[in-house]
Amino acid sequence: MKKAKVLAAGVLSAIIALTLAGCAGKKTGTSNDTSNSSSTKHTVALITDTGGVDDRSFNQSAWEGLQKWGKEHDLSRGNSGFQYFQSSNESDYIPNIDQATQAGFKTIFGIGYKLQPAIKKSAEKSPKTNFVIIDDSIEGVKNVVSATFKDNEASYLAGIAAAYTTKTNTVGFIGGVKGDVIDRFDAGYTAGVKAGAKELGKTVKIINQYAGDFNAPDKGKSIAQGMYQQGADIVFHASGATGNGVFQEAKAINQDGAKKVWVIGVDRDQSAEGKYTTKSGKSANFTLTSTLKGVGSVTEDLSNLSMKGKFPGGKHLTYGLKEDGVGLTDGQLSAKAKSAVEKAKKAIIDGTIKVPEHPAK
Repeated sequence: MKKAKVLAAGVLSAIIALTLAGCAGKKTGTSNDTSNSSSTKHTVALITDTGGVDDRSFNQSAWEGLQKWGKEHDLSRGNSGFQYFQSSNESDYIPNIDQATQAGFKTIFGIGYKLQPAIKKSAEKSPKTNFVIIDDSIEGVKNVVSATFKDNEASYLAGIAAAYTTKTNTVGFIGGVKGDVIDRFDAGYTAGVKAGAKELGKTVKIINQYAGDFNAPDKGKSIAQGMYQQGADIVFHASGATGNGVFQEAKAINQDGAKKVWVIGVDRDQSAEGKYTTKSGKSANFTLTSTLKGVGSVTEDLSNLSMKGKFPGGKHLTYGLKEDGVGLTDGQLSAKAKSAVEKAKKAIIDGTIKVPEHPAK
């Protein structure tokens, strides 16, 4: 399945149709550029959540998209081009946004639903600045675009893939912090596992646990260890940087060679995190597949629209499988699993399958 990609034209059509988790306190990315932002046509800043731009997931995707946008327009990292402001904790959100507005950035992205209150407050205070909130919505503020994703659809495909791959008929799900966004991952994955198991005429057990944190690799490692010990051979994480610990645990188990376990990555292709060397010295990979979320593409597209004076302020844009805003990598999937995933994808797009957004109570 191709990588999630959202083009500017897709954004505009979504607007016409009225349709569209993730951290740098007083610290920002290092830069020697302190020139005035008015010297360029447009400037863009990212405010990360506590995962940071190197979380190998949500925030990193956004930063990669912004860097691509900067390169396309021959802009430098800094106040006269593009920059990120990394949040160490939630108390950094407002100071980081203030720092970005004072530096003259014309478009500011809040990466992750936790920034919603801070973005709303700042947008009302600075009506001439364009703001974007990713993974949440802000209604009634004309200089804010809300961008959300149908993560439940991609997660359903991950669940199908897990059901078709598991040898132990036990799989795991690790969430970061409970809330509407991670609900979508949880609900979609659970529904997909059950649907895939039903197709195969078997029962697959799902072990479900939350870390309560998006930036706690140690917790992720500990939870994954427990799941693998309980017989899970596949763990899907939707936990930001906490998921780095899941990969650490899976790597240790696979390198030991006693058994093969898998991880399903989130938000971007995490196959690089699954590379390891077997006891016999062969190169291998334990990233079964990854759900994709076009955060980078949306960041790039909305930056372009803003630069062109076409910023869709006041709109709520939603991206799903139909818009190619979410997806699933082929990864290490078998031909049978890929076929089942493709079949499910078509059924979701044509409306035959309705994927739940919240776990069953």
